[in-house]
Amino acid sequence: MVLSNVSRTYGDPANPVHALRDVSLDLRHREFTAIMGPSGSGKSTLMNVIAGLDTVSSGQVWLAGAPIATLSDTERTRLRRRHIGFIFQSFNLIPALTAAENIELPFVLAGIRPNAETRAWIDHLIGSLGLADRLAHRPAELSGGQQQRVAIARALAGRPTIIIADEPTGALDTRTGREVLTLLTTAAREFGQGIAMVTHDPVAASYADRVVLLADGRIVGDHRRLGVRQIAELLINLTEVPA
Repeated sequence: MVLSNVSRTYGDPANPVHALRDVSLDLRHREFTAIMGPSGSGKSTLMNVIAGLDTVSSGQVWLAGAPIATLSDTERTRLRRRHIGFIFQSFNLIPALTAAENIELPFVLAGIRPNAETRAWIDHLIGSLGLADRLAHRPAELSGGQQQRVAIARALAGRPTIIIADEPTGALDTRTGREVLTLLTTAAREFGQGIAMVTHDPVAASYADRVVLLADGRIVGDHRRLGVRQIAELLINLTEVPA
């Protein structure tokens, strides 16, 4: 996925709010990217633009070779279902469905019946994530960590171009959060998945291959493999970035 000179402006043209300002970003396969910044920096708008849930005011977003900005709502929805997976802080599992049914939900919504290759891939994910003995359980019967593993399996099942993870460890205890982050790292390195994770937590970001910093709608830092202390210092120094 590639963002080229993307800007997003809201409100009155005479007094606009610049949520994103000339953002260019390449989110690659086999790369785990953490996106960080203070409140109001543009993280949520960036995620919505990447997901095709919000339009851009200028610039272009390319997903799987398609320019999102020029697609119709229906075309954008189809592209999103095929190429984007989502992992949320609140898991977003359907309470009435079993773990197996939640994992397969994207295929049901898209009207697709998994073929033998896809079924083998889903079985591989289930085994890798330790869910084989939890498939008949509903979300209320699973721990927070197990629910997030189901969400990860659901996101990976369709082999999307990119996974958007929004504070995926925010509702988890420290140990379980680290297990989930390790799983995301494995998804990038062993499964070839591209991952963009929004987080405020330097510990979570330290698992990523890359840390992208936003402030006032601009990218103000793009770093490789930082430690927790380095990330924390960068976040503190963001308050000194001029608008």
